[in-house]
Amino acid sequence: MKDDYWPNSDFLGMVANDEVPLAGSDAAEHNLRLLIAFTRDPDVSNRDWATMLLSQQEIDTPEVRQALLAAAEDPDVDVRAEALEGLAQRDKELARPLVERELGRDECGYGAFQAALTIAHPSLLDGLRKWAGQFEETWWNSLVEDALTACQLRDAPSD
Repeated sequence: MKDDYWPNSDFLGMVANDEVPLAGSDAAEHNLRLLIAFTRDPDVSNRDWATMLLSQQEIDTPEVRQALLAAAEDPDVDVRAEALEGLAQRDKELARPLVERELGRDECGYGAFQAALTIAHPSLLDGLRKWAGQFEETWWNSLVEDALTACQLRDAPSD
């Protein structure tokens, strides 16, 4: 992602800058509904940012989960990855088959590897092995290695 990558929506910029509340009042609930609506916006930068911002919230409602599940099916790899990261933080078992599927694709976003690290399940090992050492950036490769290690530790027999 470019350093200057920013959503086209001013509202999403305000959410990113913590200028609008998303919980605790009727106005905040309205803001949360608007944020969820942006996860379906025609503009990919808005969908990507809205999904990332929603994923980062501690709010866990059926509406939030449904929005993240829908975003996990987005045509854009980065939107899907953000959604998977948010789902993994809320419900590892719900997210696991979606992350497994994502790791098997030809393109995979950063959040998918973060989700794999969070889930740390042996079923993700094959998908992660495919990506080991495949990136030019060492930090990407380190994340994949960390996720592999977490999944392998979970797969290791206990004494």
